[in-house]
Amino acid sequence: MATTWEYATIPLIIHNTKAILDQWGADGWELVQVVPGPDGTGLVAYLKRPRGDA
Repeated sequence: MATTWEYATIPLIIHNTKAILDQWGADGWELVQVVPGPDGTGLVAYLKRPRGDA
């Protein structure tokens, strides 16, 4: 059976990026990609983790 995933997108605050990603990682989320935000100045992180009900 294939793994099913849940996803999250979170804005990254530049001066606190490591702490933000460490917290999400501790909750079981894996970083997939970081891209520029819609306003062109900030960053957005895309994360995934296996669904708990799978």
